[in-house]
Amino acid sequence: MGKLADHLLENVPNRITSEVQPEWSPIASDLKNNIDLESALSRNRPSDALEAVIVELTSKLILEAERQVIEQVVNGNKTLRLTRLIPHLLKPENGIPIVTTNYDRLVEVAVEQSGLSLNTLFVGQHFGRLDPESSHLLLCKRIDKTKTGVKLNISKHAVVLKPHGSLDWYQHHSGPVRCPFPLGLQRLIITPGLNKYRDGYNKPFDSHRERANREIDKASRYLILGFGFNDAHLQTHLESELERGKPALVLTHSLTPHAEKLAKGSGRLTALCAAPDHLGTKVISKNGVESIPGASIWDLGHFIQDVLEP
Repeated sequence: MGKLADHLLENVPNRITSEVQPEWSPIASDLKNNIDLESALSRNRPSDALEAVIVELTSKLILEAERQVIEQVVNGNKTLRLTRLIPHLLKPENGIPIVTTNYDRLVEVAVEQSGLSLNTLFVGQHFGRLDPESSHLLLCKRIDKTKTGVKLNISKHAVVLKPHGSLDWYQHHSGPVRCPFPLGLQRLIITPGLNKYRDGYNKPFDSHRERANREIDKASRYLILGFGFNDAHLQTHLESELERGKPALVLTHSLTPHAEKLAKGSGRLTALCAAPDHLGTKVISKNGVESIPGASIWDLGHFIQDVLEP
């Protein structure tokens, strides 16, 4: 978020009209005073015109970072941590549900690099349309006869749910589409701030949010990576299930105050984060705070190496 805030401070003034400038000024002032981007956009709700500029600049910044990572993966110079994690996860028939608030497509790349199929709730490779039912049926690799009829044999897959949008979602006059190519259309991503609560009830965000909440409700346990519990779209359902006693493991560099409060107050949530010297791991739970010196298992890569692949 800090890098994005700096990017917006540098580039927004050159992309807006004089009429929009007074609207941007208080946001810029907040950012310069070290107020985080989410808070700045909540305190000073942007108009549609300003938000369109923020979406465009946000997309450009993330697209370049995404391109660099994917290039490393394709060249064999990098393996995504999620790719290493997936073999250790249970693979239910309805797919591994993965909920991400990120706009980039690294989760999708990691899933396919691991050998699994992918369900994004869209149908089509180059101009995909939102169709959750068909997207599941297309994963059928064969139909098996049974004593009572037939059974669809579904490929092992992950269901990637992106309630805040994706860099390959566009607003077309026919409705939302998913396309890997730049279309010159408005990208469908929800920026931080109050507008996300309005935009989140439009398609395709609502379909992904509702499916994500259903998956959260029915899950028996959770692995939570880097989520700060600052998103009412998702945390209302998640916190409710944690209060019911479902076990959860949080891996993150640093805990937000709200996440730390949850860890200390929730019966079966354990949070691992970086120790102050970054040379160990803090373990926070209802039992208090403990330390694991010399082991950075709060980092997913180290967690896989030291815990799952000892």
